[in-house]
Order: sequence, then C-alpha cells, then structure tokens
Amino acid sequence: MQGTTLDGDTISATELDGPVVYWFWAPWCTVCRAEAPTVAEVAKRWEGEVTFLGVASRGPQDDMDAFVVETGTGGIRHIADLDGSIWAQLGVSAQPAFVFVDREGVATGWLGGLGEQQLDDVTASLAG
Repeated sequence: MQGTTLDGDTISATELDGPVVYWFWAPWCTVCRAEAPTVAEVAKRWEGEVTFLGVASRGPQDDMDAFVVETGTGGIRHIADLDGSIWAQLGVSAQPAFVFVDREGVATGWLGGLGEQQLDDVTASLAG
C-alpha cells in the first residue's frame, strides 16, 4: 500500500516500522470529528511504540486539511485517499473504521467508532 499524505509526501506501508493503527475518516463525518481528539490522545500516548495513520477519503483535500486543524489531529500523519483505493485494499466500506496491524503483519478491522479505553486497550495489545 502506498499513498500521499495531506502534506504531499509519499508514504508506503513498507516504511512503517512495528504495529500500525489505520484510522479511516471522512471530513464531513460527525462521528469521526467527535472521536478525533480521542484518537489523537491515544496516538500521542503510544508514540514510538505504535504508529497511527489517518486515512481520509470521501471529500476534497481542502476539507480534509481543515478537519485536521479543527480536530487537533495534526500530530498524526494522514493519507489523502482521494480515490478510495486504500480503503478498498483494506476492505473498509464506511467510516469511521480502524484497521489494526500487528508486528507480524496480521490485520484486523473494526467498523465504527471506538471509545478511549477500548482504543487504548487494542493499542496496548499491539504494542505488546
């Protein structure tokens, strides 16, 4: 998997070291907006142990950029999946959603939002 970040950099899954939490969101999604501060907090808590990567789609990039600023999620790198191809590759059909990839590369999907404790627990198990 390869994509372009909101900042215009190219990122590939092969350069991500260790476990990864992919957070799938859309800029107009009210649930995504509500859970964004929690995702940012958990990502900060596990920085250096688990990589968090936002995967934005279903909207124009200007709206994605505004979402990141408005929700305080700038500490997380975000991919602009403008054509939805990364969503399709990882089997994500709606937002919010998460895909958790462990150290062995095994991916587990979660459709819907997660509360802070549940997201923190899953992230802790990835960090293991």
